[in-house]
Amino acid sequence: MLKTAPGYSNDIGANRDEARAIMRRLGYGPEKRLPFKLSVRNLPVYRDPGTILIDQLREIYMDGELELTETATWVPKLIRKDYLVALSVLGAAADDPDVVFVQNHICASPRNYTGHCNPELDKKIDLQSMEADLEKRRRMVWDIDLTLQRELARPILYHRRGGTCWHPWVKGMTMMVNSQYNNWRMEDVWLDK
Repeated sequence: MLKTAPGYSNDIGANRDEARAIMRRLGYGPEKRLPFKLSVRNLPVYRDPGTILIDQLREIYMDGELELTETATWVPKLIRKDYLVALSVLGAAADDPDVVFVQNHICASPRNYTGHCNPELDKKIDLQSMEADLEKRRRMVWDIDLTLQRELARPILYHRRGGTCWHPWVKGMTMMVNSQYNNWRMEDVWLDK
């Protein structure tokens, strides 16, 4: 299923050829490149993928310039939609699709910074939220995610991995498998030192 998502084909050359053909149909090419500014929050976790994105887009006749935005003005900039192209790191404290879908992708959400709106997809998001069968809900979530990617509401540039380290004298720490954010209850943690 993943190979049917935009950008996940094994043939990178064919993907780039297709993208260059689209750009040529729009009047761009090696002799006429498309300049753009990529707005990112001025933190490494934003700058690094922004730099990678600009490098990749050079392959298809696009010349990007990184536009750094300080943290205090980043979210207001997104809310105002004061950008042409922006890269934002999407994360959630709980590993549940409702958090991501409802906050970032339904039509009426104030955090839907891209302005993408698909009322039929909103209905699917509501239905998956109410689905009690875990496997059926998983398939529904995959379908919603694939639709978001195909409609370019949620193009995925990379998957970031995070790890947690602790010293051997830290006892009672429960490491969570579904999120790096939801294991901060320390009632049973103690130091054996």
